[in-house]
Amino acid sequence: MSSRSSYPIPAYPQQSELIIKRSRFITTVNYADSHDQAKTLIADIRAQYPDARHHCWAFILGAPTDLQGVDQSDDGEPKDTAGKPILNVLQHSGLGHTLIVVSRYFGGVKLGAGGLVRAYSQSASQALQTLQTQQHTICAEAEITLPYYLLGKVEYWLALKTINISDKQFDDNVRLLIDIPVGTIDDFEQELALLGNGDVRLITSE
Repeated sequence: MSSRSSYPIPAYPQQSELIIKRSRFITTVNYADSHDQAKTLIADIRAQYPDARHHCWAFILGAPTDLQGVDQSDDGEPKDTAGKPILNVLQHSGLGHTLIVVSRYFGGVKLGAGGLVRAYSQSASQALQTLQTQQHTICAEAEITLPYYLLGKVEYWLALKTINISDKQFDDNVRLLIDIPVGTIDDFEQELALLGNGDVRLITSE
C-alpha cells in the first residue's frame, strides 16, 4: 500500500524517561485525532504527574503532512525551547494522529535555551525510536448502486473483503454506503463491475 493511502500511528499510549543534568523528562506518546481528545489527554498527564514543573507538548491530529491539525506549547519554558523542538521531531517522524507530551521535573540545574532545545528534542526522539506503531488506512466514502437481485451477492462479497456497510437505502435500486481504502479503489471497481455484470455502479468521494 502506498504512503498516500496509509501512515503509522501510535499503537497504544507509551512512555520513556530521560535524565539530563538532574532534570527528569518523562515523554508520553499517544494517539489523538481531535483537539478535544488532545486536551483531555494532556490534562490526564498533568494529573498523573502533578509535581512536574512543565508539561510541554506538540501534536499532529491528521495525516503527517496535514498542517491544519498541528499545535504545540512551551508550557512556561522559554519561548520556542520546548514545544517547537518536540513538534519538529514529530513532523520528521512520518507519524499521524500523534500527541507527544514531555513532563519535566526540574533538577536544580538550569540548562539554558540551547540546552532546553536539545533536551526536549532528545526526549521526543528517544520516545519515537522505541514507539510501537500500527498502520492507519485512509479511506474514501463511496456509494454502490445495484439492483435488488444482486444485493445478497454484493453483501457477501463485501463481507469477504471486510468492508463495512454504513447505510442501506432502498428505492428503485439499492444504494449501499461504504468506506474503501484509497489504495484499492481501482481494483475494487474492476472486481465489482465483473461481479455485477455491468449492473452495479460505484461512486467515490475522491
